Parts: sequence; C-alpha cells; structure tokens
Amino acid sequence: MKGRNDVLLDDVTGNPRQRMEQKAHRVQGRRRQRDMTLPGADVETTDADPVLLNLYKLGYISELLGELKSGKEATVYLARGERGLIALKIYRDLEARSFKKDGLYQAGRTVTDDRMARAIKNRTAAGVKAQQAMWTGAEYAMLWKLWNAGLNVPEPLVGPGVKVCAATSPAVLMSFIGDEDEAAPRLSEAVLTPDEAKIAWNGALGGMAALLRLGLVHGDYSTYNLLWWEEQVMIIDFPQVSDRENPNFQKLLERDAESLSRSFLRHGIKVTGEATLREVQKRAGQAGPEPRVQLP
Repeated sequence: MKGRNDVLLDDVTGNPRQRMEQKAHRVQGRRRQRDMTLPGADVETTDADPVLLNLYKLGYISELLGELKSGKEATVYLARGERGLIALKIYRDLEARSFKKDGLYQAGRTVTDDRMARAIKNRTAAGVKAQQAMWTGAEYAMLWKLWNAGLNVPEPLVGPGVKVCAATSPAVLMSFIGDEDEAAPRLSEAVLTPDEAKIAWNGALGGMAALLRLGLVHGDYSTYNLLWWEEQVMIIDFPQVSDRENPNFQKLLERDAESLSRSFLRHGIKVTGEATLREVQKRAGQAGPEPRVQLP
C-alpha cells in the first residue's frame, strides 16, 4: 500500500530510483530546482539528483529551499540542515563549463601524481573527475584558511579534512549570509547611501588588503563577489585565488584593484585603480584581523 509520499512521487516525479539512474548517465549542466526536489519535501524520497542525494545521505542537508544565484561555473542554492540555513554551491560538470582563463589562475600549482597530471592534461574521464574535485577542494581549503585567519567570509561547513571535503564534490557547503527573510545582496546590486558606500569601500579595501597580507590575490575581486550584510562586506567565490607562487600574481593583483575601483563607481566612489592598489598595499603592511579561535 502506498503512503502519502509514494502517491506524491508517482503523480509528480515518477519512480525516484529510476530518475536517479537516468540522471546519473547524463551531463549535469544547470540544475533547475524543480528537477532536484519538491518545495519543502524530503530530499531522499523526492529528489533524483545524485549530488543532493549524496549530501542528504552524508547528513549535511535535509531540504532544498530555492536558487540564490546562477553563474557560468556554478549555481548557488539555499538549503537547510542541522546547522540551519546553508548556501549550497554546486559546480557544473566540466563538460558543461568553460575554463578558457583557468591557466591564468592555475599557473604555479602542481599535481604531484604524474599519472593523474597526464589524465588531467589529456582530459580523460578520470582526469576530468580529478580536476572537478580539485576545483571544489581548492575552494574548501581557501575558505578554511581565510575563516581561520579572521576574514569576513562565509564559514565552511565541511572539513577541513581533504577526504571529507572531497566526499561532497562537486558541491561546496558554507554558511548562508542573510536571514530567514532575505539573502545578503551583492554590492553590485545593493542600494547604498553615501555613508554606506564609504563604509563598504573601506571594507572592500580591508578585505583585499587582508588577502594580500596572507600572500594571496582573489583573482576576481569586485562588487560582484562581495556581499553587503549588516554594514559589513563579505568576500565570496574563492577557487581562483592564487598565491605568490603564481607568476601572474602581480598582474592579478593589479587587475583586482582596477576591477574594484571600476565597480564601485555606481556607488559614487571615484578612485583610480592605481590609487586603490597603493592603498591596499599600505593596509597590507598593517595589523590584520584577529584569527578565529577554533573550539573543540
């Protein structure tokens, strides 16, 4: 005899196991919410997406609430779990993504396993899967590094162990910036008063300086990757972050300063890229934020 959920599944989504098997054999591009779960429903019984099913079985999420943002490389969803509201970032399969500029960020990074390095270079199935895991793993690792250092970034909700993080690939789970009523807007979309714009500009400079103090450059630092919440600037999107081992470090740093200054024009802040870079370098030589204390 069918239960209530069984009737719902038959009427709306079909057999969940059959759908899971069908989806597992096709490229996952943009995941639409209606393809992933029913609003307010239990993930295990109503969803056929293998990524969500995996996260549910691992105990990280219990419900998918909606889509927050969709970009070229990933889609960010709002989910719920034991920690409350979660920002769930799911990368597209590499076949459905474009990495034309990937080499600019990857320069200086090495893959120690020669066989895997060849697989990645030749884009074999194993190589593509490994590169996917490396991309999500890099974001987890950077989130933990920056969170521990006291920067204004979303708290990573998985890890920091490499194997634990790899188990969620191609997803990255982090704290949701916002509340039950709304998500924190990107600074590119926020409407600010002149005083708020000055506070946001100061916070953005401080964030870039904090990265530089750690020997890092964001690689895509502008109002599009900065959130505005409770008069604080939160930095997001980290897989392309590079350190000084990257021979393109200075080029990326200069580009970030130019992007930041240009994107703040809509808020009435008129500072050149050169002046922005000088101010960031000056602040990088000063004391940084207090590291966060990790409780057992």
